[in-house]
Amino acid sequence: MRKAGTDRGIDTGIDAATARALAEARHGDPFAHLGRQGTQVRALVPGAAKVWAEGAGTRHALTPHPEAPGLFQGEVPPGPYRLRAEDGAGQGWDWDDPYRFGPVLGEIDEHLLGEGSHQRLWRALGAHPMRHEGAEGCHFAVWAPNALRVSVVGDFNLWDGRRAMMRRRGATGVWEIFLPEVGEGAVYKYEILGHEGILPLKADPVGFGSEHPPATGSVVRRLGRHEWQDGEWMAGRAARHGIHAPISIYEVHIGSWQRGPDGGHLTYRDLAARLVPYARDMGFTHLELLPVSEYPFDGSWGYQPIGLYAPTCRHGTPEDFAHFVDQAHQAGLGVILDWVPGHFPSDAHGLGRFDGTALYEHANPDEGFHRDWNTLIYNYGRAEVMNYLVANALYWLEEFHLDGLRVDAVASMLYRDYSRPEGQWVPNKDGGRENYEAIRFLQEMNRLIYGKVPGILTVAEESTAFPGVTRPVSAGGLGFGYKWNMGWMNDTLDYMARDPIHRRWHHHQMTFALTYAYSENFILPLSHDEVVHGKGSMLGRMAGAGAAKFANLRAYYAFMWCHPGRKLLFMGQEWAQGREWDHDRGLDWHQLDLGAHRGVRTLVRDLNALYRREAALHAADGHGDGFRWLDADDADRSVYAFLRRAPAAKTLAVVANMTPVAREGYRLGLPAPGPWAEVLNTDATAYDGAGGGNFGQAMADGGPAQGQPHSAAIYLPPLSVLVFRQD
Repeated sequence: MRKAGTDRGIDTGIDAATARALAEARHGDPFAHLGRQGTQVRALVPGAAKVWAEGAGTRHALTPHPEAPGLFQGEVPPGPYRLRAEDGAGQGWDWDDPYRFGPVLGEIDEHLLGEGSHQRLWRALGAHPMRHEGAEGCHFAVWAPNALRVSVVGDFNLWDGRRAMMRRRGATGVWEIFLPEVGEGAVYKYEILGHEGILPLKADPVGFGSEHPPATGSVVRRLGRHEWQDGEWMAGRAARHGIHAPISIYEVHIGSWQRGPDGGHLTYRDLAARLVPYARDMGFTHLELLPVSEYPFDGSWGYQPIGLYAPTCRHGTPEDFAHFVDQAHQAGLGVILDWVPGHFPSDAHGLGRFDGTALYEHANPDEGFHRDWNTLIYNYGRAEVMNYLVANALYWLEEFHLDGLRVDAVASMLYRDYSRPEGQWVPNKDGGRENYEAIRFLQEMNRLIYGKVPGILTVAEESTAFPGVTRPVSAGGLGFGYKWNMGWMNDTLDYMARDPIHRRWHHHQMTFALTYAYSENFILPLSHDEVVHGKGSMLGRMAGAGAAKFANLRAYYAFMWCHPGRKLLFMGQEWAQGREWDHDRGLDWHQLDLGAHRGVRTLVRDLNALYRREAALHAADGHGDGFRWLDADDADRSVYAFLRRAPAAKTLAVVANMTPVAREGYRLGLPAPGPWAEVLNTDATAYDGAGGGNFGQAMADGGPAQGQPHSAAIYLPPLSVLVFRQD
């Protein structure tokens, strides 16, 4: 019987229109026609003059289709086979036909993908080296529901979208294919045919590796290769993250903490050998890394990520990154990742209009475009998009043993009118400004990861008065463990920048945070944002000149470490780097040859030690019983005095003099008589101060003062903070 389109008497098995659609890579279901079809094998081999199917020691010639160049078909006995082809010059090649393999994704995957509830999405999507139906190769899967056709392209198929057209998985919108003989290290992208034509080649949204920018291809990487040695840390980390634990975070941009001898980036393994012991020696409890998810532009510092599932290749492979985290844990350091689920760049190879439609983002720019950053905003109301992001949070914690996520720009997610003029934003269903979908996403993210990964923490960078950021989801909150206290940071930095002669008029800026200090679980952040964009360095932001700047900074740091709230300091601030941070170069480590800078670093090390050693400074941070003002109103002298307390801990008395005038005979109220050891003095010579102090102790032998039954007459050096402990 002769079939449609067979006017030459050749049995083509498919009609001419279908054959041409396959040959031109316009067909949405290539697996229905390619590979083994009954007793026949059909192959699309662009550029081939001859094609054979080889199996069981025999070779079977396939016949070219008369209407579709590159399409071949022929009778082949049952069983496995390989394809061999020759071009017109007789050049030959052979390969395992991807269209002879069945699907990899199972029914459960299909169900979870379809409803947007696949918690471990990265195990279904992305590129996974594997053995399938007896062959070694790589499984590719990508979500592109509105595509007419999706192909994997790479060097392995000459970047030709006709050679690896994928299988659509029903109504899930997911496309998949197993490509034999493609392995780790292969560079690939997706070629997508949308309703308006072929799109720019797209990187894999769930790719685990990338080419080094400015190249934009995804790279096949195998997950789960690292043999973890951090069991002791993982078993005990929950106790390190509670509201009664000391948490002191060293925030790091790993591209500019240090540079290699050639000026290039350190690798993750270099950082494990250098950064980890440094942070440990300094007494920090955690490292917080600016985003390491793959990003195309160095100047974004990682805050415009495109590869959310790929540790940036600037410093090595996923295995190298796992090694870094493991080494940190073995050294007693937690690792927190700065995570950016609020927006993504519009680069052509990224998520923007991924399948030719507004898929990950909103179609309406009043909802889907960030004016501040020229980025696109995720459509949190779409189940698959929320699944993509929530699973990504779980991915970093499970695959890389990370201890927490600091979520960037939460305020921009919570409000639909964030940084938008009147009339250029879309209200919620009730006419308000709150972004219900983003709120639900953040709640679901926190609910899932706290439930699935014991002992982790999440931190919100949230600058508004949105209620309940650190309240449990079950109680109507967002469910974060901690929140950055941006109000404290802004108020106190403004105060410290003022000439001390004017500080009396702004005295409340140092006390105001105590009026709300227990409304959330706060972290006090002096982050990278405070030393960029013309703000200068932390040292440069202090009032005065020369030694006065250093004295102000030492006093400020001590005030911060003694104030309720966990601590965060950006790299270089721990020794008062003189210039503003520059992501294109390493820190000015040579400044540690200078006594004043070295003194600040010694102080920060001692502050961390004091903070971790003295339970009064952290164990009662979650409630007001741990803090009591002795004098919050001494504006004329710019002096602050308070007690820090905790159950079963020795009480500390803290007094800060924020003027360059020494205070002789200052009467400090104390709750108990007798000697109080001077356990910290920021004017000590060890910190390059002048050495004024109280010879190591204060004697509480005086009458009542500052609401306390006893008192001591002490010397307050200029621009200093003193801490006394009851002995």
